[in-house]
Amino acid sequence: MSFEALGLHVNIIRALTDSGYTKPTPVQEQAIPAAIEGRDLMVSSQTGSGKTAAFMLPALHKLATAEVVTYTNGKTPNQERQAARSRGDRPRFVAAKPKMLVLTPTRELALQVTTATDKYSSYTRRLKAVSILGGMPYPKQMQLLSRNPEILVATPGRLIDHMESGKIDFSELQMLVLDEADRMLDMGFIDDIEKIVAATPPTRQTMLFSATLDGVVGNMAKRITTEPLVIQIAGSASKHENIQQKVHFVDDLSHKNRMLDHLLRDVSVDQAVVFTATKRDADSIADRLNIAGFAAAALHGDMHQGARNRTLDALRRGQVRVLVATDVAARGIDVPGITHVFNYDLPKFPEDYVHRIGRTGRAGRKGIAVSLVNHAEGMHVKRIERFTKQLIPVDVIEGFEPKKSAAPARSAARKPSGWKPGDTRKSGNNFGNSRPGGQRSFSKPAAPRKEGSGGGNGGGYRGNRSSEGGARRSFGE
Repeated sequence: MSFEALGLHVNIIRALTDSGYTKPTPVQEQAIPAAIEGRDLMVSSQTGSGKTAAFMLPALHKLATAEVVTYTNGKTPNQERQAARSRGDRPRFVAAKPKMLVLTPTRELALQVTTATDKYSSYTRRLKAVSILGGMPYPKQMQLLSRNPEILVATPGRLIDHMESGKIDFSELQMLVLDEADRMLDMGFIDDIEKIVAATPPTRQTMLFSATLDGVVGNMAKRITTEPLVIQIAGSASKHENIQQKVHFVDDLSHKNRMLDHLLRDVSVDQAVVFTATKRDADSIADRLNIAGFAAAALHGDMHQGARNRTLDALRRGQVRVLVATDVAARGIDVPGITHVFNYDLPKFPEDYVHRIGRTGRAGRKGIAVSLVNHAEGMHVKRIERFTKQLIPVDVIEGFEPKKSAAPARSAARKPSGWKPGDTRKSGNNFGNSRPGGQRSFSKPAAPRKEGSGGGNGGGYRGNRSSEGGARRSFGE
């Protein structure tokens, strides 16, 4: 099936052709025709399956083919401003009245959606999309809202700030999209979402996209949609068959650092994302990697939006080879050059593991996901395997073998209800014995920083850094 067969506007087809899009993905094939018809949607689709285009292309089609909109007061916000100026009235801010609202859990995903929208609408000049999100100065956001954009992409918290101050009016809203709804609920946005939905017209079209439609997500989706079409995309997208997954067991923090240094020096690594549990670790590991000779940078929620944008731009340009990130900050990153994902720390929830490894293998490309696991963390691996319904093979590298002894294997199908730290793992099914993990700082401090150096100190990417005299050191030293 082609995009033309889906009935999209000719200007949108032209933009897709320029961008190299040849045929729709499975989620796009099912969602786009139904969305054009005005159906509410509940879509379960994994990251990297093309869901942004699945909701944005039909929305752009409807906006591009719509008749001239009649506003409730007979004038568009821009006409109101012009009339006020002609009367000599004091300029005042007129609330923006978007036609479409897209809610996302993170700033990076909001910016990604906005960038994709600009690409899809490049030949539809009168359609404007803007991002309203935390970390951006209010004056800049006021300037964007004053243009009365047709499409608003926002994070819930900052959007409510503007709603309560009267800067946004949803009385003309036609379409509401909740992107990565499961993540928004995990981050505690359910009350904000309920408040935003209550401020929109009941006649709106609602499209919800999530990795899962179970539990709280499914209950909320049923409340805010009307006779929705349920679309669940399975197969290689959900199984990540294009991503090779591995577990390397490590004895301690020093072993983990030496292992990461060795893996990152593999010539097959083009660009990589290293996931950590804390913001502090992201900064510390990025600094140590720079000292070891890698072009590394950190990305986390404590960084200002400008610094985060500079870091992501450097990643996309190839100036950053290793991005060290936390889960929230890395949500929505779509960089084709990312060939590897490394879990320096395992995620708290299995769902986050799926989103993490989805940063590689984008759009059907091949990718590699490696988890560095302390023996005492074996239960977390089992939870991930149960969630993904896949066994993650254990790999051992010569010269980096763990020193812990292995016990006889047990069936992977058995529930590990009686597991305790004395159990061990072999061949992907059993677990090793070690003192509990949880160490999060390096055994010795990083070398002093130098002016103009890169790293993850919240200032954004500033280039590579090496040790004194330019000699390359091992990250694990």
